[in-house]
Amino acid sequence: MKKNITIGMDLGDKKNYVFGLNEEGKKLESQFIMNTQKQIEKFFKKYEKENTRIVMETGTHSPWISEMLKKKGFEVLVVNSNQLPLISRSIRKNDMKDAELLARLGRFDKDLLHTIEHRSQESRNDLSIIKSRNKLVETRASLVNHVRGIFKSFGQSIPSSSTPSFTQKIIFDIPHKLKNAINPILEIIDTLTVKIRNYDKQIKELSEIKYPETKLLRQVNGVGPVTALTFILTIETPDKFQRSRTVGAFLGLTSKIFDSGEINKQLRISKAGNKYLRSLLITCSNYIMGPFGNDCDLRQHGLKIMQRGGKNTKKKAIVAVARKLSVLLHRLWKDKAIYDPFYNSKKDTLKQIA
Repeated sequence: MKKNITIGMDLGDKKNYVFGLNEEGKKLESQFIMNTQKQIEKFFKKYEKENTRIVMETGTHSPWISEMLKKKGFEVLVVNSNQLPLISRSIRKNDMKDAELLARLGRFDKDLLHTIEHRSQESRNDLSIIKSRNKLVETRASLVNHVRGIFKSFGQSIPSSSTPSFTQKIIFDIPHKLKNAINPILEIIDTLTVKIRNYDKQIKELSEIKYPETKLLRQVNGVGPVTALTFILTIETPDKFQRSRTVGAFLGLTSKIFDSGEINKQLRISKAGNKYLRSLLITCSNYIMGPFGNDCDLRQHGLKIMQRGGKNTKKKAIVAVARKLSVLLHRLWKDKAIYDPFYNSKKDTLKQIA
């Protein structure tokens, strides 16, 4: 008869700490193993014939380790570390203690663990293109700001321009005494611009050939290829959510709630989930609410919030529109629907007539 075994793993870059429990909750073993595929497979081989549950926290190495162990037939629970304050907020951090705590919680009730499912390797591969592009964009922006700072320190200003055309705008305005300091930076900025455009081509090809459903999302004015593809790759399947309304909470765009005793108040947004996708949706929301955004239900929703006045009203409106946008994108994807910018307005009008 198979034994029920629970093993907690505290993952590290070089070493992983493991703590095993039998079905009575007694310690089987505790040790560290090197963080290599060969050593991990060697350690867990003796548990392949048992009912073994492995519990680990999210981290850099959790995607490939959990995928490898699942292929070996183990039940693997990956825990959202931010939702496990017993470990994340512990005042006495200890790798072996963390591994033991994961094992004991996993043995008791897995519903307490706030488990997550890692994206597939294919989705992670394609997302790495978007992440690499974003890193180049951030680096280029940092270098542009560096050059602007040098100019300002010498009492000179640079005319406003788009980042890709920045070097052409200032190349003839650089004082002779600053050329040795600035010209190499401008060369790097130009190189980064070329590389970013190459990534843009890859993203366009991925969207058109491999992920044609991105067209459904790009129907919304302000949603570009990067946002559409990131949304698809992050969520992976529209069936992940039964109700589109829950997407906003998944991406950390809903308020935290403190409801205890006689106190019931809303706090700031939770900022749970994928930080990069959330930032892209906020950027789209800023565009929709900005001077170039087309009139639509989303924009009208944001304007109504802004009309209320009060502290941080504009920020609240931007977040609210981003939350509505996440729900809309999921609905368009799930239903393969044609986007109607005034769908809700028309529905309200029909209700009033009825």
